[in-house]
Amino acid sequence: MLPAPSPTHRRHAITWLLLGLLAISGAWWWWAIGRPVALPDAPSARIACVSYAPFRLAGESPLDPHAFISPQRIDADLRALSQRFDCVRTYSQGQGLSAVPEIAKRYGLKVLMGIWLSRDPKLNEQQIQLGIQAAQANPQVLRGVIVGNEVLLRGELSSTQIAGYLREVKTAVSVPVTYADVWEFWLRHPELATSVDYLTIHILPYWEDRPVSPERAVQHVADVYAKVQHAFPGRRVMIGETGWPSEGRPRQAADASLVNEARYLREFLRYAATVQMPYNVIEAFDQPWKRAQEGTAGGYWGIFDVHAKPKFAMQGPLVEEPHWAFGWLAGVAGALVFAIVGCWRRCWSGMRGWLALLLLGFASGCALAWQSRQMWFACRDVWEWTLSITACVLALLTALALARWVAARLAGITELAWPSVWLRFGWLFGLAYFGLLMVFDGRYRDFPLGLFELPCIGYALVALLSGRYEVRMPLIEERFLAACLPALAAMVVLQEAGLTPVAWVWLLLNAAMGAPVLLSWRQARQELRLNPQQA
Repeated sequence: MLPAPSPTHRRHAITWLLLGLLAISGAWWWWAIGRPVALPDAPSARIACVSYAPFRLAGESPLDPHAFISPQRIDADLRALSQRFDCVRTYSQGQGLSAVPEIAKRYGLKVLMGIWLSRDPKLNEQQIQLGIQAAQANPQVLRGVIVGNEVLLRGELSSTQIAGYLREVKTAVSVPVTYADVWEFWLRHPELATSVDYLTIHILPYWEDRPVSPERAVQHVADVYAKVQHAFPGRRVMIGETGWPSEGRPRQAADASLVNEARYLREFLRYAATVQMPYNVIEAFDQPWKRAQEGTAGGYWGIFDVHAKPKFAMQGPLVEEPHWAFGWLAGVAGALVFAIVGCWRRCWSGMRGWLALLLLGFASGCALAWQSRQMWFACRDVWEWTLSITACVLALLTALALARWVAARLAGITELAWPSVWLRFGWLFGLAYFGLLMVFDGRYRDFPLGLFELPCIGYALVALLSGRYEVRMPLIEERFLAACLPALAAMVVLQEAGLTPVAWVWLLLNAAMGAPVLLSWRQARQELRLNPQQA
């Protein structure tokens, strides 16, 4: 058996670890989201067609049957969109959207007019009648009528039923009629091709069953487009939806970020210009209501934000987070808070203790700044904000308590009470709960790294600095949770095919929290075996 490291070596190791935390916390903000990224320029800021849904304000949703968008708002939207786009695509006829063709005509915009289909035949017939009326009144404005959107994907109608609705619309209008769905469903249901004037396919590299990295995304689009053309020779094929989200969880090598959204759109527009491909980009405005169904990423596919402001330029380098310096400021604030709390009833002296407090405070501030940024995009209502803020406060208080213990230990104080057992149990339980969610319902969930970084690293430091891992036998519940954590996190890494860096960080945090408990259990068993009278 190797000899145990001396207290001096242990302190040196922890000091270097703390310095590493400082370096990682500070450099992360600069290199990950503060560094300007060079991107290819788009051939033009003008885009052929864009999906238009006006439901961008808080509480608005097309799923609300009582929602209504006034003609004045639609007019203002289309007037602004006409400066950047030649065409808009709509998805339904209700809630005021049947006015889009008439208003678009004022600004020289063409329209891909959508008719929404669902499993409700009564609502379908209402949509079709409204769509037919709008198409007959404005045939010169329409590039086509899209009867149904991803109905096969949702499993709400059969291809035979969709074909029936297509025939009904085709006999009543004088413009091309089509149906839109994810490209795989056209290959699975080729019989629908005989019912449309052209095929409308969706290619979304981020949402693929095997997500595609942003560097390979445009080539993937080209490959899929060619594959569909080969499957339907002689037929016109339009890309009805393509785009990239600016926020949300990574999916394998497909990272949702502002830089990647800009990268994808710029590169796609360059490609589309070379092949004269008919296309529509999703979407004009961010849609907060989609977060309830598709997680954070669902709400951030817009070229414009909810305030109708462009999210990025089509030329020049781009910074992921223009306000990246706030991360460092949060770190400085964390260091000051930890130092002030350390002054209260201080039981140590010397530079090691103060250095530990300052470094752990800086790292904690950066971690909470990252979590707060994630909350800004993810939280949808007061309840989610309240829950998230409460969890962050608990994480900060835990980090403060553990930092005082680490600082005192580094200063040579050994007569210390072990940090709260029940507090650690609570974090073990919370980490296991999130681990289960990430494994069995993780497609739309963000990784809460900033929240759990504080207790996981804090308890790992406490374990390293204690002469032994713990002074008692861990509870059986603690041992069970500690054994589950790395197993659940490893399953997430496997689900991500090992391609997602944050999944590996998630695994490391789980291991840092669980390993000390299991090692304490092992050490306690050995001591009981050597000294059975202690039992």
